[in-house]
Amino acid sequence: MSIETYENQSRQGPRKYRNSEKLLASSDPYWQAAADHGLIDIHVEAESNNRLLVRETGHEFVNMCSCSYLGLNYHPKVVQGAIDALEEARSLGLSLANTRIRHDLLFRLEEELGELFGAYILPGVTCSVLTAGILPLLASGHLAPGGPRVMVFDRMCHFSMAYVKPICADETLVLTSPHNDLDYLEDVCRKYPNVAYVADGAYSMGGAAALDGLRELQERYGLFLYLDDSHGLSIFGEHGEGYVRSHLGVNPLTIIVATLSKGFGCGSGAVAMLGDRQAQSLLMRHAGPVGWSSNMEIPIVGAALASTALHRSPELGELQRRHQSNIDYFDELFPTAHAGNGLPVRRIDVGDADRAVKLSAELYRRGYYSSAVFFPIVPRGEAGLRIMLRADLGRDQIAAFVEEVKDVTGADH
Repeated sequence: MSIETYENQSRQGPRKYRNSEKLLASSDPYWQAAADHGLIDIHVEAESNNRLLVRETGHEFVNMCSCSYLGLNYHPKVVQGAIDALEEARSLGLSLANTRIRHDLLFRLEEELGELFGAYILPGVTCSVLTAGILPLLASGHLAPGGPRVMVFDRMCHFSMAYVKPICADETLVLTSPHNDLDYLEDVCRKYPNVAYVADGAYSMGGAAALDGLRELQERYGLFLYLDDSHGLSIFGEHGEGYVRSHLGVNPLTIIVATLSKGFGCGSGAVAMLGDRQAQSLLMRHAGPVGWSSNMEIPIVGAALASTALHRSPELGELQRRHQSNIDYFDELFPTAHAGNGLPVRRIDVGDADRAVKLSAELYRRGYYSSAVFFPIVPRGEAGLRIMLRADLGRDQIAAFVEEVKDVTGADH
Protein backbone atom coordinates (compact mmCIF):
# COMPACT_ATOMS: atom_id res chain seq x y z
CA MET A 1 0.00 0.00 0.00
CA SER A 2 1.31 3.44 -0.90
CA ILE A 3 2.16 6.25 1.53
CA GLU A 4 -0.62 8.33 -0.02
CA THR A 5 -3.20 5.65 0.77
CA TYR A 6 -2.14 5.55 4.39
CA GLU A 7 -2.17 9.33 4.55
CA ASN A 8 -5.70 9.42 3.18
CA GLN A 9 -6.77 6.89 5.78
CA SER A 10 -5.25 9.11 8.46
CA ARG A 11 -7.49 12.03 7.46
CA GLN A 12 -10.86 10.31 7.30
CA GLY A 13 -12.25 11.69 10.55
CA PRO A 14 -13.36 9.74 13.63
CA ARG A 15 -12.34 6.15 14.33
CA LYS A 16 -9.04 6.46 12.51
CA TYR A 17 -7.22 4.38 15.10
CA ARG A 18 -9.88 2.70 17.24
CA ASN A 19 -13.26 1.08 16.75
CA SER A 20 -14.19 -0.65 19.99
CA GLU A 21 -17.63 -1.70 18.76
CA LYS A 22 -16.19 -3.52 15.77
CA LEU A 23 -13.30 -4.93 17.81
CA LEU A 24 -15.55 -6.46 20.44
CA ALA A 25 -18.01 -7.80 17.90
CA SER A 26 -15.17 -9.56 16.06
CA SER A 27 -13.20 -10.90 18.99
CA ASP A 28 -15.37 -11.33 22.07
CA PRO A 29 -17.16 -14.46 20.77
CA TYR A 30 -13.79 -16.23 20.75
CA TRP A 31 -12.90 -14.92 24.19
CA GLN A 32 -16.25 -16.26 25.37
CA ALA A 33 -15.52 -19.59 23.72
CA ALA A 34 -12.20 -19.70 25.57
CA ALA A 35 -14.03 -18.93 28.81
CA ASP A 36 -16.59 -21.65 28.11
CA HIS A 37 -13.73 -24.13 27.69
CA GLY A 38 -12.18 -23.04 31.00
CA LEU A 39 -9.15 -21.41 29.37
CA ILE A 40 -9.28 -17.98 31.01
CA ASP A 41 -9.56 -16.85 34.62
CA ILE A 42 -7.91 -20.06 35.83
CA HIS A 43 -7.04 -19.91 39.54
CA VAL A 44 -3.92 -21.87 40.45
CA GLU A 45 -1.37 -22.64 43.06
CA ALA A 46 2.04 -22.49 41.41
CA GLU A 47 4.96 -24.54 42.63
CA SER A 48 6.96 -23.64 39.52
CA ASN A 49 6.40 -22.70 35.88
CA ASN A 50 6.19 -26.44 35.22
CA ARG A 51 3.73 -27.38 37.97
CA LEU A 52 0.53 -25.38 38.29
CA LEU A 53 -2.36 -26.85 40.24
CA VAL A 54 -6.08 -26.03 40.20
CA ARG A 55 -6.82 -26.86 43.82
CA GLU A 56 -10.60 -27.24 43.38
CA THR A 57 -10.29 -29.95 40.72
CA GLY A 58 -6.81 -31.32 41.29
CA HIS A 59 -5.91 -30.61 37.66
CA GLU A 60 -2.16 -30.16 37.25
CA PHE A 61 -0.52 -28.71 34.16
CA VAL A 62 2.65 -27.24 32.66
CA ASN A 63 2.52 -23.57 31.73
CA MET A 64 3.74 -23.36 28.14
CA CYS A 65 2.92 -19.63 27.98
CA SER A 66 5.13 -18.26 30.75
CA CYS A 67 7.41 -15.50 29.47
CA SER A 68 9.93 -16.07 32.26
CA TYR A 69 12.30 -17.35 29.60
CA LEU A 70 15.19 -18.12 31.97
CA GLY A 71 13.01 -19.26 34.88
CA LEU A 72 14.26 -16.41 37.06
CA ASN A 73 10.80 -15.75 38.52
CA TYR A 74 11.40 -18.80 40.73
CA HIS A 75 15.14 -18.30 41.26
CA PRO A 76 15.86 -18.35 45.03
CA LYS A 77 18.19 -15.33 44.81
CA VAL A 78 15.61 -13.22 42.97
CA VAL A 79 12.89 -14.14 45.46
CA GLN A 80 15.25 -13.42 48.37
CA GLY A 81 16.14 -10.07 46.82
CA ALA A 82 12.48 -9.04 47.09
CA ILE A 83 12.39 -10.12 50.72
CA ASP A 84 15.64 -8.34 51.57
CA ALA A 85 14.49 -5.07 50.04
CA LEU A 86 11.19 -5.20 51.90
CA GLU A 87 12.99 -5.80 55.18
CA GLU A 88 15.48 -2.99 54.46
CA ALA A 89 12.85 -0.42 53.48
CA ARG A 90 10.10 -1.62 55.86
CA SER A 91 7.66 -0.23 53.31
CA LEU A 92 6.18 -1.07 49.92
CA GLY A 93 7.07 2.38 48.61
CA LEU A 94 6.92 6.12 49.23
CA SER A 95 3.51 6.67 47.59
CA LEU A 96 4.30 9.88 45.77
CA ALA A 97 5.58 10.99 42.40
CA ASN A 98 9.10 9.72 41.84
CA THR A 99 9.80 12.97 40.02
CA ARG A 100 10.00 14.59 43.45
CA ILE A 101 11.35 11.87 45.72
CA ARG A 102 12.75 8.44 44.83
CA HIS A 103 13.66 5.75 47.29
CA ASP A 104 17.37 5.09 47.41
CA LEU A 105 16.77 1.48 46.37
CA LEU A 106 15.13 2.62 43.12
CA PHE A 107 17.92 5.09 42.45
CA ARG A 108 20.44 2.29 43.08
CA LEU A 109 18.59 0.10 40.56
CA GLU A 110 18.69 2.87 37.94
CA GLU A 111 22.45 3.17 38.36
CA GLU A 112 23.10 -0.58 38.30
CA LEU A 113 20.91 -1.20 35.25
CA GLY A 114 22.50 1.78 33.53
CA GLU A 115 25.92 0.25 34.05
CA LEU A 116 24.69 -3.22 33.01
CA PHE A 117 22.99 -2.07 29.80
CA GLY A 118 25.19 0.91 28.93
CA ALA A 119 22.34 3.43 28.89
CA TYR A 120 20.51 6.03 30.94
CA ILE A 121 17.60 4.30 32.66
CA LEU A 122 14.04 5.50 33.12
CA PRO A 123 12.09 3.07 35.33
CA GLY A 124 8.35 2.47 35.17
CA VAL A 125 5.64 0.21 36.52
CA THR A 126 5.09 -1.40 33.10
CA CYS A 127 6.09 -0.92 29.47
CA SER A 128 2.56 0.29 28.82
CA VAL A 129 3.09 3.14 31.28
CA LEU A 130 6.47 4.04 29.78
CA THR A 131 5.07 3.95 26.26
CA ALA A 132 2.02 6.04 27.16
CA GLY A 133 4.32 8.67 28.62
CA ILE A 134 7.11 8.68 26.06
CA LEU A 135 5.44 8.37 22.65
CA PRO A 136 3.41 11.61 22.79
CA LEU A 137 6.59 13.57 23.60
CA LEU A 138 8.40 11.81 20.77
CA ALA A 139 5.55 12.74 18.44
CA SER A 140 5.57 16.38 19.55
CA GLY A 141 9.28 16.67 18.80
CA HIS A 142 10.53 17.14 22.35
CA LEU A 143 12.94 14.20 22.40
CA ALA A 144 15.06 15.17 19.41
CA PRO A 145 15.66 18.33 17.36
CA GLY A 146 13.62 19.20 14.29
CA GLY A 147 10.10 19.56 15.64
CA PRO A 148 7.23 17.04 15.53
CA ARG A 149 8.01 13.67 13.96
CA VAL A 150 5.81 11.68 11.64
CA MET A 151 5.05 8.55 13.68
CA VAL A 152 5.21 5.29 11.73
CA PHE A 153 3.80 2.35 13.68
CA ASP A 154 4.61 -1.11 12.40
CA ARG A 155 1.37 -2.94 11.62
CA MET A 156 2.36 -5.73 14.01
CA CYS A 157 3.64 -3.58 16.88
CA HIS A 158 2.35 -4.52 20.31
CA PHE A 159 -1.08 -3.30 21.37
CA SER A 160 0.50 -1.25 24.18
CA MET A 161 2.13 0.94 21.53
CA ALA A 162 -0.71 0.99 18.99
CA TYR A 163 -3.00 2.05 21.84
CA VAL A 164 -1.24 5.43 21.96
CA LYS A 165 -1.82 6.26 18.28
CA PRO A 166 -4.78 8.59 18.91
CA ILE A 167 -2.77 10.65 21.41
CA CYS A 168 0.18 10.89 19.05
CA ALA A 169 -2.21 11.92 16.27
CA ASP A 170 -3.03 15.07 18.26
CA GLU A 171 0.64 16.03 17.87
CA THR A 172 1.58 14.90 14.37
CA LEU A 173 0.79 12.70 11.40
CA VAL A 174 0.46 9.01 12.34
CA LEU A 175 0.98 6.28 9.75
CA THR A 176 0.84 2.48 9.88
CA SER A 177 3.45 0.59 7.88
CA PRO A 178 3.28 -2.94 6.54
CA HIS A 179 5.21 -5.30 8.80
CA ASN A 180 8.99 -4.90 8.55
CA ASP A 181 8.60 -3.02 5.25
CA LEU A 182 11.82 -1.02 5.02
CA ASP A 183 10.99 0.24 1.52
CA TYR A 184 7.81 1.82 2.79
CA LEU A 185 9.67 3.30 5.76
CA GLU A 186 12.38 4.74 3.51
CA ASP A 187 9.72 6.34 1.31
CA VAL A 188 8.33 8.08 4.38
CA CYS A 189 11.82 9.23 5.38
CA ARG A 190 12.38 10.70 1.93
CA LYS A 191 9.10 12.59 2.06
CA TYR A 192 9.28 13.93 5.61
CA PRO A 193 12.38 15.38 7.36
CA ASN A 194 11.59 14.01 10.84
CA VAL A 195 10.29 10.47 11.22
CA ALA A 196 10.03 8.00 14.10
CA TYR A 197 9.43 4.26 13.78
CA VAL A 198 7.58 2.36 16.52
CA ALA A 199 7.91 -1.41 16.63
CA ASP A 200 8.84 -4.47 18.64
CA GLY A 201 12.39 -5.74 18.74
CA ALA A 202 11.40 -9.37 19.26
CA TYR A 203 7.70 -9.72 18.49
CA SER A 204 5.26 -11.29 20.93
CA MET A 205 3.77 -13.42 18.14
CA GLY A 206 7.17 -14.46 16.78
CA GLY A 207 9.80 -12.92 14.54
CA ALA A 208 11.89 -9.79 14.97
CA ALA A 209 12.50 -6.30 13.64
CA ALA A 210 14.84 -5.82 10.67
CA LEU A 211 17.48 -4.18 12.82
CA ASP A 212 20.29 -3.94 10.28
CA GLY A 213 18.06 -2.12 7.83
CA LEU A 214 16.71 0.15 10.55
CA ARG A 215 20.24 1.09 11.55
CA GLU A 216 20.99 2.06 7.95
CA LEU A 217 17.84 4.21 7.74
CA GLN A 218 18.76 5.91 11.00
CA GLU A 219 22.25 6.71 9.74
CA ARG A 220 20.95 7.93 6.38
CA TYR A 221 17.86 9.90 7.42
CA GLY A 222 18.08 10.50 11.15
CA LEU A 223 15.20 8.06 11.75
CA PHE A 224 14.19 7.86 15.42
CA LEU A 225 13.73 4.27 16.64
CA TYR A 226 11.36 3.37 19.48
CA LEU A 227 11.58 -0.38 20.05
CA ASP A 228 9.96 -2.59 22.67
CA ASP A 229 12.32 -5.46 23.45
CA SER A 230 10.32 -7.11 26.22
CA HIS A 231 10.68 -10.55 24.59
CA GLY A 232 14.43 -10.15 24.07
CA LEU A 233 15.70 -8.84 27.41
CA SER A 234 17.98 -11.20 29.38
CA ILE A 235 18.01 -13.96 26.78
CA PHE A 236 20.43 -12.13 24.47
CA GLY A 237 23.67 -10.32 25.17
CA GLU A 238 26.68 -10.89 27.39
CA HIS A 239 24.89 -9.06 30.20
CA GLY A 240 21.35 -9.84 29.10
CA GLU A 241 20.94 -6.43 27.47
CA GLY A 242 18.50 -7.91 24.99
CA TYR A 243 17.98 -8.59 21.32
CA VAL A 244 17.86 -4.94 20.22
CA ARG A 245 20.61 -3.64 22.49
CA SER A 246 22.89 -6.45 21.29
CA HIS A 247 22.50 -5.23 17.71
CA LEU A 248 22.05 -1.48 18.10
CA GLY A 249 23.81 1.10 20.19
CA VAL A 250 21.75 3.37 22.40
CA ASN A 251 21.96 6.95 21.12
CA PRO A 252 19.86 10.14 21.22
CA LEU A 253 17.79 8.77 18.32
CA THR A 254 17.04 5.38 19.89
CA ILE A 255 14.88 4.38 22.85
CA ILE A 256 14.52 0.76 23.91
CA VAL A 257 11.84 -0.22 26.41
CA ALA A 258 11.58 -3.62 28.06
CA THR A 259 9.64 -5.18 30.86
CA LEU A 260 11.43 -6.71 33.84
CA SER A 261 8.59 -9.20 34.29
CA LYS A 262 9.61 -11.64 31.55
CA GLY A 263 13.20 -12.80 31.02
CA PHE A 264 14.47 -10.63 33.88
CA GLY A 265 12.20 -12.56 36.22
CA CYS A 266 10.82 -9.82 38.49
CA GLY A 267 7.08 -10.21 37.97
CA SER A 268 6.61 -6.49 37.31
CA GLY A 269 8.49 -3.31 36.45
CA ALA A 270 9.97 -1.96 33.23
CA VAL A 271 12.79 0.22 31.97
CA ALA A 272 13.46 2.57 29.10
CA MET A 273 17.06 2.61 27.88
CA LEU A 274 17.99 6.10 26.77
CA GLY A 275 21.05 7.54 25.08
CA ASP A 276 20.57 11.07 26.36
CA ARG A 277 20.59 12.25 29.97
CA GLN A 278 18.58 15.35 29.05
CA ALA A 279 15.85 13.11 27.66
CA GLN A 280 15.85 11.20 30.93
CA SER A 281 15.30 14.42 32.90
CA LEU A 282 12.58 15.64 30.55
CA LEU A 283 10.72 12.33 30.71
CA MET A 284 10.95 12.22 34.50
CA ARG A 285 9.10 15.53 34.56
CA HIS A 286 6.71 15.40 31.64
CA ALA A 287 6.04 11.80 30.61
CA GLY A 288 2.61 11.68 32.25
CA PRO A 289 2.07 8.32 33.97
CA VAL A 290 5.82 7.75 34.32
CA GLY A 291 5.95 10.55 36.89
CA TRP A 292 2.66 9.96 38.65
CA SER A 293 2.38 8.55 42.15
CA SER A 294 3.48 5.00 41.51
CA ASN A 295 6.57 3.25 40.27
CA MET A 296 8.05 -0.15 40.98
CA GLU A 297 7.20 -1.30 44.48
CA ILE A 298 10.08 -2.00 46.85
CA PRO A 299 9.92 -5.83 46.60
CA ILE A 300 10.09 -5.60 42.79
CA VAL A 301 13.06 -3.24 43.03
CA GLY A 302 14.77 -5.73 45.34
CA ALA A 303 14.06 -8.60 42.97
CA ALA A 304 15.46 -6.53 40.10
CA LEU A 305 18.64 -5.73 42.03
CA ALA A 306 19.13 -9.45 42.71
CA SER A 307 18.45 -10.29 39.07
CA THR A 308 20.96 -7.62 38.03
CA ALA A 309 23.59 -9.37 40.13
CA LEU A 310 22.73 -12.67 38.42
CA HIS A 311 23.09 -10.97 35.05
CA ARG A 312 26.70 -10.16 35.98
CA SER A 313 27.47 -13.76 36.92
CA PRO A 314 28.46 -16.79 34.80
CA GLU A 315 25.04 -18.27 35.58
CA LEU A 316 23.42 -15.97 33.03
CA GLY A 317 25.42 -17.51 30.18
CA GLU A 318 24.56 -21.01 31.40
CA LEU A 319 20.85 -20.19 31.44
CA GLN A 320 21.03 -18.54 28.02
CA ARG A 321 22.73 -21.61 26.55
CA ARG A 322 20.15 -23.95 28.11
CA HIS A 323 17.38 -21.75 26.79
CA GLN A 324 18.78 -21.70 23.26
CA SER A 325 19.25 -25.46 23.38
CA ASN A 326 15.58 -25.93 24.25
CA ILE A 327 14.51 -23.62 21.40
CA ASP A 328 16.66 -25.58 18.95
CA TYR A 329 15.31 -28.88 20.28
CA PHE A 330 11.70 -27.80 19.82
CA ASP A 331 12.45 -26.57 16.30
CA GLU A 332 14.01 -29.93 15.50
CA LEU A 333 10.94 -31.81 16.72
CA PHE A 334 8.27 -29.43 15.43
CA PRO A 335 9.47 -26.81 12.94
CA THR A 336 7.15 -23.81 12.60
CA ALA A 337 7.26 -20.61 10.54
CA HIS A 338 9.83 -19.01 12.87
CA ALA A 339 12.03 -22.08 13.35
CA GLY A 340 15.72 -21.29 13.49
CA ASN A 341 15.46 -17.61 14.42
CA GLY A 342 16.73 -18.20 17.98
CA LEU A 343 13.79 -16.37 19.55
CA PRO A 344 11.57 -18.00 22.20
CA VAL A 345 8.05 -17.44 20.83
CA ARG A 346 6.54 -20.11 18.60
CA ARG A 347 3.12 -20.04 16.98
CA ILE A 348 1.36 -23.13 15.69
CA ASP A 349 -0.95 -21.79 13.00
CA VAL A 350 -4.34 -23.45 12.56
CA GLY A 351 -6.28 -20.66 10.81
CA ASP A 352 -9.75 -20.96 12.30
CA ALA A 353 -10.26 -19.31 15.71
CA ASP A 354 -12.82 -21.85 16.94
CA ARG A 355 -10.44 -24.68 16.15
CA ALA A 356 -7.60 -22.90 17.92
CA VAL A 357 -9.72 -22.61 21.08
CA LYS A 358 -10.72 -26.28 20.92
CA LEU A 359 -7.11 -27.41 20.41
CA SER A 360 -5.97 -25.27 23.34
CA ALA A 361 -8.71 -26.79 25.50
CA GLU A 362 -7.66 -30.32 24.58
CA LEU A 363 -4.00 -29.63 25.32
CA TYR A 364 -5.01 -28.12 28.67
CA ARG A 365 -7.00 -31.26 29.45
CA ARG A 366 -3.85 -33.27 28.70
CA GLY A 367 -1.73 -31.16 31.06
CA TYR A 368 -0.32 -28.30 28.97
CA TYR A 369 -1.54 -24.72 28.84
CA SER A 370 -0.94 -23.24 25.39
CA SER A 371 -2.98 -20.12 24.71
CA ALA A 372 -5.25 -19.81 21.70
CA VAL A 373 -4.53 -16.57 19.84
CA PHE A 374 -7.03 -14.98 17.47
CA PHE A 375 -8.08 -11.57 16.16
CA PRO A 376 -7.10 -8.91 17.18
CA ILE A 377 -4.06 -10.61 18.70
CA VAL A 378 -3.28 -11.92 15.23
CA PRO A 379 -4.87 -11.06 11.85
CA ARG A 380 -8.17 -12.70 10.92
CA GLY A 381 -7.73 -16.19 9.55
CA GLU A 382 -4.34 -16.65 11.26
CA ALA A 383 -5.47 -18.03 14.62
CA GLY A 384 -3.29 -20.58 16.33
CA LEU A 385 -1.57 -21.70 19.50
CA ARG A 386 1.20 -19.64 21.05
CA ILE A 387 3.91 -21.15 23.21
CA MET A 388 6.99 -19.76 24.93
CA LEU A 389 10.12 -21.89 25.21
CA ARG A 390 12.04 -21.54 28.46
CA ALA A 391 15.30 -22.62 30.02
CA ASP A 392 13.52 -24.36 32.90
CA LEU A 393 11.70 -26.81 30.65
CA GLY A 394 13.17 -30.30 30.58
CA ARG A 395 13.79 -31.97 27.25
CA ASP A 396 11.42 -34.75 28.26
CA GLN A 397 8.70 -32.16 28.83
CA ILE A 398 9.32 -30.56 25.43
CA ALA A 399 9.23 -33.94 23.70
CA ALA A 400 6.05 -34.98 25.52
CA PHE A 401 4.38 -31.68 24.68
CA VAL A 402 5.30 -31.98 21.00
CA GLU A 403 3.79 -35.46 20.86
CA GLU A 404 0.54 -34.15 22.31
CA VAL A 405 0.53 -31.24 19.83
CA LYS A 406 1.04 -33.61 16.92
CA ASP A 407 -1.76 -35.80 18.17
CA VAL A 408 -4.36 -33.06 18.70
CA THR A 409 -3.54 -31.16 15.50
CA GLY A 410 -2.96 -34.19 13.28
CA ALA A 411 0.32 -32.57 12.22
CA ASP A 412 2.90 -34.75 10.51
CA HIS A 413 6.30 -33.16 11.15
